[in-house]
Amino acid sequence: MAGKLLEEFAQFALKGNAIDMAVGVVVGTAFNKIVDSVVNDLVMPPLGIAIGGVDFQDLLWVLKPAVTAGGKVVSPEVAIRYGRFLNTLVQFLIISGSVFVAVKVMAKLAALRRSPPPPAEAPPAAGS
Repeated sequence: MAGKLLEEFAQFALKGNAIDMAVGVVVGTAFNKIVDSVVNDLVMPPLGIAIGGVDFQDLLWVLKPAVTAGGKVVSPEVAIRYGRFLNTLVQFLIISGSVFVAVKVMAKLAALRRSPPPPAEAPPAAGS
């Protein structure tokens, strides 16, 4: 039983689709790090300066302040961290826009491959 299961798994793992999916996951993970850096290091700092020197990560709406007693936090702060949400939203827009452009380019390339080549011009007739 275990041998058959292992054999089926090997067939699945070695299929082109499974390998393509694995490559996609690895590339997607790396792409996510790049987008994180673009958003956090390139997009948000100038935007923060434009709206008054604010770091978007620090934007929040405190629903209930932290309660401290004797220098220790008795009850933690409860807050809606909308700055983090805005960062995540910008990341999503960059990723979805990039994927959209990539899919459009791939579709265009696939259409070019499928289209037949233009007919060759007939050579000029002899004696013309």
